[in-house]
Amino acid sequence: MRDKFIKYGIIVLILVWAISLLIRAHYWIPILLTCIYAIGIYNAFQTKHAILRNFPVLGYFRYFFESISPEMQQYFIERETDGKPFPRNERSAVYRRAKNISDTVPFGTQLEVNHRKYEGIKHSIYAKSPNEELPKVWVGGEQCTQKYEASLFNISAMSFGSLSDRAQMALNKGAKKGQFYHNTGEGGISPYHLEGGDLCWQIGTGYFGCRDDDGRFSPEIFTKNASLPNVKMIEIKLSQGAKPGHGGVLPGSKNTPEIAAIRHVRPGLTIISPPSHSAFSDPAGLLRFVQQLRELSGGKPVGFKLCIGDTKEFEDICVQMNVLKIYPDFITVDGAEGGTGAAPPEFSDGVGMPLEPALIFVNRTLKDLNLRDKIRIIASGKVLTALDILRAVAMGADMCNNARGFMFALGCIQALRCNTNNCPTGVATQDKMLIKGLDVTDKSERVYHFHKNTLRTCNELIAAAGRSSYDEVDASMFMRGDEFEHLSDLYFPDILGNIKERLTKY
Repeated sequence: MRDKFIKYGIIVLILVWAISLLIRAHYWIPILLTCIYAIGIYNAFQTKHAILRNFPVLGYFRYFFESISPEMQQYFIERETDGKPFPRNERSAVYRRAKNISDTVPFGTQLEVNHRKYEGIKHSIYAKSPNEELPKVWVGGEQCTQKYEASLFNISAMSFGSLSDRAQMALNKGAKKGQFYHNTGEGGISPYHLEGGDLCWQIGTGYFGCRDDDGRFSPEIFTKNASLPNVKMIEIKLSQGAKPGHGGVLPGSKNTPEIAAIRHVRPGLTIISPPSHSAFSDPAGLLRFVQQLRELSGGKPVGFKLCIGDTKEFEDICVQMNVLKIYPDFITVDGAEGGTGAAPPEFSDGVGMPLEPALIFVNRTLKDLNLRDKIRIIASGKVLTALDILRAVAMGADMCNNARGFMFALGCIQALRCNTNNCPTGVATQDKMLIKGLDVTDKSERVYHFHKNTLRTCNELIAAAGRSSYDEVDASMFMRGDEFEHLSDLYFPDILGNIKERLTKY
């Protein structure tokens, strides 16, 4: 887009000036066009705004409609609390934190705080000073010999293929600077994942990056990639929240020769991963596969990711852990709220268990079977804000992963075109013309700042609640709107009665 703008812009300007000189017309038209072209040239080479790099003049229309008055937004465009799946106020918070500018908002909340669905933190009169150190969590049980100290907040699974090469490079560079990990997604380890940041290598049902010519798991190829020093953890993907029970989808338009070579598939074809693994078919097989990958990787932490469906199947896996004495180092719980993956709407809207009840169920099941102290729980889903992180921790998570928040940090505008290869910001596309708009250096800094500022807000919230560490975060730290009615019925009559009794004494 930039090259075309420069090339054709010069041609148009020459023609306009030539015609103006020949017919001796007023020169304000060519002067105006020259000014617009100069602005376009500047935007084509600036690095802060991907939209303006890709659309040097037309991109201003988006910023115009974003900058007009709140009244115009409210009545004609989008209010702060509008927008799906993430409302404007949450997206704006990510943008501000990613740019490392003030994330404060004026004039109070725009949420309906008196609504029965209200949720909030019970602050303490005796609030503490926030901890300056960002929280870390050790991952690796007694059967793991290369334990890993992970951040509380990390980049969730997004493959090279679903995201562009520059997006992956920016994510990995940001993860390196912020000392948190970057999940590769099931598409395998690409060169763009190897910018120095820590990796959680995800192994999906297609075994991309560790498959033989028949599409089955290859121990030899796996060992080669698992030995990379960047790989700190290995995650077996059983299912994902966007489409549980359905294989991953890479549209043919995104399946370039480079991506096909990394995945060991034919380019140009839509690649749908199998719905389940061929390396195992029952709970015992899964756990033996966990043990095999741990041994082949030299003792690195190995776990699995799933969206909870049939609860008995998860309980059977946990029972087999105690029978076989094989314990995964972590379990990633994905919510049915979906994620970055392309999926049929019926799967996104109606299959799987949402994150909150899934976390509660997994945490309770592990405790009931005396497994909880052996395994870390990672919450993966719509965990975007500091409040989301603390809510997940209160329900049993040790750590959290997020994908779409980090996409916003890269410049994603929630255009909802991720599955079309036409992402206007160059994040979720393989179109080289659009990818050029994403500046790796600038966006990696935004990824770093989004992570840092979100966790700093987490520290401030637990300090406001009078807690000293994340070990003290639990459900008692939160209040719900439906509690208010119960409290008024329970306490207010007694309060009024006590006041009347004291007044009669006088």
